[in-house]
Amino acid sequence: MTTAEHVDVLIVGAGLSGVGAACRIQERLPGKTYAILEARDTIGGTWDLFRYPGIRSDSDMFTLGYPFRPWKNPKAIADGPSILSYIRETAAAHGVVDRIRFGHRVMRASWSSADARWTVSTEHGATFTCRFLYLCSGYYSYESGHVVDFPGRAEFRGEIVHPQHWPASLDCTGKRVVVIGSGATAVTLVPALASDASHVTMLQRSPSYIVARPGHDALADRLRALLPEKLAHRLVRGKNVVMGTLFFQLMRRLPDRAALALRKRVAAQLPESIPVDPHFVPSYDPWDQRLCLVPDADLFRALRSGKADIVTDRIERFTADGVLLASGRLLEADVIVTATGLKLVAFGGIALEVDGRAIEPGEQRAYKGMMFGGIPNLAWCVGYTNNSWTLRADLTSQYVCRLLAHLDSRGFAYCVPDPSSASSAGEPRPIVDLQSGYIKRAAPGLPKQGGRRPWMMRQNYLLDLADMRFNRLDDGVMRFGRAGARAGAAR
Repeated sequence: MTTAEHVDVLIVGAGLSGVGAACRIQERLPGKTYAILEARDTIGGTWDLFRYPGIRSDSDMFTLGYPFRPWKNPKAIADGPSILSYIRETAAAHGVVDRIRFGHRVMRASWSSADARWTVSTEHGATFTCRFLYLCSGYYSYESGHVVDFPGRAEFRGEIVHPQHWPASLDCTGKRVVVIGSGATAVTLVPALASDASHVTMLQRSPSYIVARPGHDALADRLRALLPEKLAHRLVRGKNVVMGTLFFQLMRRLPDRAALALRKRVAAQLPESIPVDPHFVPSYDPWDQRLCLVPDADLFRALRSGKADIVTDRIERFTADGVLLASGRLLEADVIVTATGLKLVAFGGIALEVDGRAIEPGEQRAYKGMMFGGIPNLAWCVGYTNNSWTLRADLTSQYVCRLLAHLDSRGFAYCVPDPSSASSAGEPRPIVDLQSGYIKRAAPGLPKQGGRRPWMMRQNYLLDLADMRFNRLDDGVMRFGRAGARAGAAR
């Protein structure tokens, strides 16, 4: 019988969040043992998986990057390969690589109150035990994106690809390309493909709000030339946090004026052949869905060049030669890219049990957006929807370190949010509080949040920063227990 490897903290996922979590554990809890289980054979998560043309961040790298490792690249809005290199360099510099177990896809995890530990099983039969389980695998499936079964799909004579699985051999040079979608992936693909394709059409059922901003941060460049590296990084990061939070709050409080301002900015960059309405007039308010970022206005440059255009219509069916629209128009194509969204999954698809009781993700309430009522010593790392992912991911990792230090100092074996207090937090709402189609489809199977703290996931970094760093851990909702006591009896 093989003996299970035991560590204090077991991290699932070696992407941006998992590497950051490992660095924080080493920094804050140097005596703790940890390991990272990574299903794939390399570091990088999202930034290694997605390899479609033009892939880039839609957040500035001073906030998407780690606060403890300054971003040195001159691009504030970075391309995917640069971000991947940054993650891997961080892992190597902090000695994280040796703690990663590649090819270890976690299938199930079971908590025992008698032993105060998790037993974690992987796809190929390896077993680990840990005191604390930290899920840093995000909330979308790495297996496949959301695939729409368009009528006539089998009739199309060209190539159909989904951005999540972009073929390395695909060459769009001189070809007619139709990109189906209006989200961040579509607005990234169109200008990237337009440089070589004969023509690219972005086909959308409904438009999204789009914001153009410079790919370089002029203030950051000046500060980095004048100040020490770490100080300049902190100042630019702070500036971007405040500005991002301010713009979000203004847009949510004044949606009509914000929508008008966004449309005017887009109109100023469009060619006369492409009207704002209907192509850039969404049916929802700003930030009901995430805004699409266009660095250096590259999408609008592609539209003005004539190499790309945009069509707002519904798909009737695919044909042998392209896409037939509800209006009767045929979009001829050699390649169709279905940028139709992601497939969301809770807890990385891991089957969880607590003292023999199966955990249904859709029935769980999230405590501070990271832990769950009745589930001991487990945290799920998810980022902001209105700001950089890493801002919240790093706060979560720091909070996990605070919890572990508290357990050690008080002689406790585990901590668990009391689920009974969640009933006073109001009606459950989706934990990912956006109106995008792929999020609505997945909402029943994802954990929920309430309408009041601490069962509410706030989209406000500044408030969360104060809460997670300084507020009491024993807040009357978080319970603490010793080995042998069932989670429900924790005090």
